[in-house]
Amino acid sequence: MKTAVLFVALAFASSAAFAASCPKHMKAIDAALPKAKLSSAQMSEVKKLRAEGEAHHKAGKHAESMTALTKAEGVLGIK
Repeated sequence: MKTAVLFVALAFASSAAFAASCPKHMKAIDAALPKAKLSSAQMSEVKKLRAEGEAHHKAGKHAESMTALTKAEGVLGIK
């Protein structure tokens, strides 16, 4: 029983951590976009991933949000 409670608590804590970091990643992408030197295909991909990340965040799917946002950051060269 204690193990199950601990597991649920850890799962909730990690979800909350993802939820808090999604907006930070979106802001970093937004700040990098105007000065990014990307092809039009890369720019479209970044914008698509950024929008996908925000949609997942709003839907409470923070792991999926972070996956999309970190892909966008990778294209932009954000570390």
